[in-house]
Amino acid sequence: MLPPARWHQLQLGMEHNREQLHQALVASFEKSGLNLSALSPSELAEKINSFLESIDESAADKHAAPLFWLVTGFGPLEPLLQDDTITEILVNGPEQIYIERNGRLEKSDRVFSSLSELKNIIGRMASLAGRRIDTAQPYVDARLADGSRINAIIPPLSRPWPILTIRKFARQMFTLLDLVKMQTMSNQMAEFLKSAVLARQNILISGSTGAGKTSLLNALAAAVPASERLIVIEDTAEIKLNHPHLVTLEARQSNMEGKGEVSIRALLRNALRMRPDRVIIGEVRGGEALDMLQAMNTGHQGAVTTIHANAPHEALLRLETMAMMTDIEMPLLAIREQINMAIRYILQIERLPSGERKMVALSELIKRPREAEYLVKPLFIYDKTRQEFKTA
Repeated sequence: MLPPARWHQLQLGMEHNREQLHQALVASFEKSGLNLSALSPSELAEKINSFLESIDESAADKHAAPLFWLVTGFGPLEPLLQDDTITEILVNGPEQIYIERNGRLEKSDRVFSSLSELKNIIGRMASLAGRRIDTAQPYVDARLADGSRINAIIPPLSRPWPILTIRKFARQMFTLLDLVKMQTMSNQMAEFLKSAVLARQNILISGSTGAGKTSLLNALAAAVPASERLIVIEDTAEIKLNHPHLVTLEARQSNMEGKGEVSIRALLRNALRMRPDRVIIGEVRGGEALDMLQAMNTGHQGAVTTIHANAPHEALLRLETMAMMTDIEMPLLAIREQINMAIRYILQIERLPSGERKMVALSELIKRPREAEYLVKPLFIYDKTRQEFKTA
């Protein structure tokens, strides 16, 4: 039992500081010899209720759930993480949490009770991912157990608060038909893309952050025939497929000692020795672009990957820049010839100001070996003025 003076102190601070309640709860459990990790969720909830009722009979209804989330999960972020309608969570300090829902940002009514509570949650996330964040390493990229990606950065690099960004892992597996129903593309575009996948054409998906590149890639991969061996390579596991012959490879960042990194490029080189029918790369960001192009041009057809760019032509220019980010020196003209021969279709997806995601262009890269410029031919476009898909 807690001293009466401590009870009174907690009663006064309950509205403003969950952290004090959390510390008192842990101290109470330790004094009683209870092992939190040994309790089932229902047993833990019962113990938390009893603890809160010992402080204030009316406290359990209001504070049991937040305290349970703080003990077992990520505090005030827990209900946001469990809400499937939310796609991103943006924490700008302890009292400002934004969420993205249906492509639009809105401010959440949830807050952290203190700066230290926010720091503890960020530290817990990093620790569970096998990473650390402190003054020596003041930022971190990691993945939660459910696949959600987190980025955290703390002072002195961020001022005045720690900043936490969470991109949630989509639980739903999208197909091309789903994207048609969501009006991301037309039925005609979906049928064209299905035929392109079956014909083993190499496809490059281009778009900005949050435009829906991964969802589109997932839908294309879902159209791969079940008889083929599919190898998916990702920096962070996001692609969800129900494919009978699926192999997934995930890159690994270096550990706390700066060792153990395994890059996308290393995984791609290894994947080519694994007898793939198809290779899908979640996103090209560096020198793996050259290895991917060479694989496409040496018999590994039907590949799909994504890239950050604002237009199809820009996507090709970025791809060639990345292909030059290797220890292999190649003339620019040779790299452009590789791209011209490898890529067949470029899909440009965009998130509109309304929050809707649209495939604004489906273009073909006309093969022109030994030419210095790319010839990109639009096949389908989205007319933003008329708000309709049409043949280019």
